[in-house]
Amino acid sequence: MSHTLGIRQAQKQKTRQALLDAALGLLEEQSLSSLGLREVTRAVGVAPTAFYRHFRSTADLGVALVDEALGSLHPMVRTTVSSAGDSEERIARAVELIAHHVDAFPAHVRFIARERHGGVQPVREAIRAQLARFAQEVKAELAKDPEAEGWSDDDLLMLAHLYVDQMLITASLFLEAQEAQETPDAAEEARERVTRLATRQLRLISVGRHHWHD
Repeated sequence: MSHTLGIRQAQKQKTRQALLDAALGLLEEQSLSSLGLREVTRAVGVAPTAFYRHFRSTADLGVALVDEALGSLHPMVRTTVSSAGDSEERIARAVELIAHHVDAFPAHVRFIARERHGGVQPVREAIRAQLARFAQEVKAELAKDPEAEGWSDDDLLMLAHLYVDQMLITASLFLEAQEAQETPDAAEEARERVTRLATRQLRLISVGRHHWHD
């Protein structure tokens, strides 16, 4: 009996993941607010009623996509602001990690960029909650740095939000550079421009951080 239950559970998880993957693919060309569950189930090859065994609505599916897109990023976000290395090394590490993530998960990055201010409230709230959690984790990492001595919790959290927002902006810029170019050489040149711009922007935050108490 337990073996049978295990097979059923695995199949259920497989179908759920297939629905998520299909929705993510369909969202390449549209927003979540315009996505119909019949589109998703048709893409997977299951009956529309099967959708409700996994999600209450397309908004519920969108929240699951937020968890999938952002949930695994927490270790990377902490790494980008860790106190290891000097300021330039941290910045270079942060930009490189963001670029690699966009290369690996462009559809997830596009989904978050589009839906962060989109028309589906539960999804906006889920994104906001994940970003708030990122900011708290970044704040905890920043507090470990000797440079944080004398900083208030509010100021550290403000700085953490600056870093998180900049990471999202940088990811969106890398995605735009990736999609807008017609040739590999043009794409590489655009990527280098984004790298330079993102590096300068993070340096500006870093300079402000050093002189905040002056």
